[in-house]
Amino acid sequence: MTLFCIVLCRWMTQHLNRDKIPTFIISGDVSMIQGSLVALVTPMAENGAVDFECLRRLVEWHVQEGTDAIVSVGTTGESSTLDEQEHCEVIRRTIEYVAGRIPVIAGTGANSTAEAIHLTRQAKEMGADACLLVTPYYNKPTQEGLYLHFKAVAEAVDIPQILYNVPGRTACDMKPETAGRLAELTNIVGIKEATGDLERVAALRGLCGEGFALYSGDDATAREFILLGGNGVISVTANLVPARMHRMCRAALDGDRDAAQAFDNGIASLHEKLFVESNPIPVKWALAQMGRIPAGIRLPLTPLSESARPLVHNAMALAGLI
Repeated sequence: MTLFCIVLCRWMTQHLNRDKIPTFIISGDVSMIQGSLVALVTPMAENGAVDFECLRRLVEWHVQEGTDAIVSVGTTGESSTLDEQEHCEVIRRTIEYVAGRIPVIAGTGANSTAEAIHLTRQAKEMGADACLLVTPYYNKPTQEGLYLHFKAVAEAVDIPQILYNVPGRTACDMKPETAGRLAELTNIVGIKEATGDLERVAALRGLCGEGFALYSGDDATAREFILLGGNGVISVTANLVPARMHRMCRAALDGDRDAAQAFDNGIASLHEKLFVESNPIPVKWALAQMGRIPAGIRLPLTPLSESARPLVHNAMALAGLI
């Protein structure tokens, strides 16, 4: 890090509200994003049209609440229901609204390698800080196929890239050994591991090295994931309680187990109940109840069922949101 960056970090820590400083700055390593990275929803009107004014308000809220980075158009952002033009426009607008205050990570994964390269190239041109690339879904590649897929994207587009392993959605599990091979590529800088398997933290750290970012993709186990050596969480829960997720992550990164658990206890019910139906159905319903977004969601996703609403409502009440 340059002397200027060191002086800037020290000045911000001493003179500004520490809760408003992104964790990746406080950490002293501006090359690694740490803390609470929100997997931001894409707000939609009831007719399904993307609501960009609402998106602007959501972005501003997250910046003010201390969210450490925004993941735009990932799973929670309904990447699978947006067409390419909408996908790119949501990323572009998110970058515009953030205005450099926190990092923006663009979801650019696809089950076609050519499409993933195209979307990643678009994100770089729009000014994204990094890209998040999910393992190819449905076609179930081998471990060698996964390696060659991500290697092709990394070699085609010079932007920091984060792997995304979520076998519950993709029917494809990237093994730690494959991630370790990919970590040798300069611009593959991290992985979002959404299996909830905490034994993978040590395996990934050993195979990928200390400079490789490890992000939990499972809110329920994120606290322990970070305490075991992870760098943060790409979070659904952070859509509802950004400040508390940020503080929980900071405490865990500082190794303060008791403080991290105290922050996490108050929102643990959200970690569970936001997945009573397929994400992002519950979180979009909850945000609509809070008045943060309209109720829009696109087929084949449907509004939260009547039977599930009391479960999410109760979790929100336990978290003090209602």
